[in-house]
Amino acid sequence: MMNTRFSLKTLSALALAGTIGFAQAGAIDALKKFNSDADGLSGSFSQTVKNKKKTQTASGSFKIQRPGLFRWEYTTPYKQVIVGDGKTIWLYDVDLKQVTKSNQNQTIGDSPAAILSNKTALDASYSLKEDGSAGGVDYVLATPKKNNAGYKYIRIGFKGDVLNSMQLKDSFGNETAISFNNINTKPGLARSTFTFTPPKGVDVLSR
Repeated sequence: MMNTRFSLKTLSALALAGTIGFAQAGAIDALKKFNSDADGLSGSFSQTVKNKKKTQTASGSFKIQRPGLFRWEYTTPYKQVIVGDGKTIWLYDVDLKQVTKSNQNQTIGDSPAAILSNKTALDASYSLKEDGSAGGVDYVLATPKKNNAGYKYIRIGFKGDVLNSMQLKDSFGNETAISFNNINTKPGLARSTFTFTPPKGVDVLSR
């Protein structure tokens, strides 16, 4: 089911995309090399989530630092901050003045977000194959090896050597399309970027 806010499931989709910054001819080999070598990434994104009843759009920015650190900031249509500090995932809904915290390992499980903190997760959890080209974008298809992964597929697109887009279909039939811009594979992020302290006066919930 979908709601008016964006969930950790959407984050999982973004997290996989965020770990991949290079793909050229032989996209799978380049993807694996980057998954092995990359230690940071930042950029902006726009996304569309569709189901049978409605379509939602959103945009924002993201920052990633291995091992296991990430920060996603939705700026439209709602302001949300999602921070993974290595132990806890903090989801701060600015408009609702509410923070939800959860155990990072339990929350991301075998999801694409696991690739952030485990460099072997890509091969362990997904089967990869080249998936053609369209409009100058080359695609790699990642299919979960486990039937209970929650995702039918993740399709990752590259234009030249730059991450361009991603398409995700989950087990409920929801489809997410994400476009990426301003990708920086050497962002030089400070550790404090991934520290979160709940603001005063907000409700803090655990899950």
